[in-house]
Amino acid sequence: MLQVVIIGSGNVAQHLIKAFANNANAKLVQAFARHPQDLEHLLPATAITSSYDTITEADIYIIAVKDDAIAHISSQLPFTGRLVVHTSGSSGLDQLDNKNRRGVFYPLQTFSKNKEIDFSVVPLCLEIEKEMDYQTLEDLAKGLSESIYNIDSEQRKALHVAAVFVNNFTNHMYAIGGEICSQNNIPFDILGPLIQETADKINTLTPKEAQTGPAIRHDGQTIQKHLDFLEKENHKELYTLITQSIQQTNE
Repeated sequence: MLQVVIIGSGNVAQHLIKAFANNANAKLVQAFARHPQDLEHLLPATAITSSYDTITEADIYIIAVKDDAIAHISSQLPFTGRLVVHTSGSSGLDQLDNKNRRGVFYPLQTFSKNKEIDFSVVPLCLEIEKEMDYQTLEDLAKGLSESIYNIDSEQRKALHVAAVFVNNFTNHMYAIGGEICSQNNIPFDILGPLIQETADKINTLTPKEAQTGPAIRHDGQTIQKHLDFLEKENHKELYTLITQSIQQTNE
């Protein structure tokens, strides 16, 4: 069974800690956190360290921290020649110190502390520097997920940008829609079935095939009514830019 150490205490680290509790292929032997109390609700105090000098020996070390901290943390690790991976979607292998064998273990999912995640359906994107380490990383991934991809750094950058569009930007649109509903005494829940149907469509149609609305119909009268209704200038600009993008994409 693979021995694993997780370095970090944020959303991704905490979800990984929970996932490894039920992993048949690996055992979480320790977690590193600058503030151990952040993980005490998940692990016994004896399994948490805040000192690099007391990090235990393991088969794989997973650095699950903010992108701008990966290089610093990997340089602080007091050992060499071991397999160290990060979980970032936008950082390359070169962010890890080359004194260790380097890899990437990127879960393509959005993580919130109070929302449970079923890791069995989360795509895990793997990259490795030394081919001999790929099987080890794949074995680790298979204990968590049924969806595993061999994705290199350039592909992962593209994937991360695509994920921002389909997840972060889409969620911001929900926020704007929620604000418009609230200002007009409309329950946001009324949009739930529409949101669900839009998401479900891509199981049977391409996003381009599923596109509907006044933009693709070139319904100028409705578009102008919507722009007149919107009060915030940034909402008007967003509406105009997205309308133009839909029309250009579907010319």
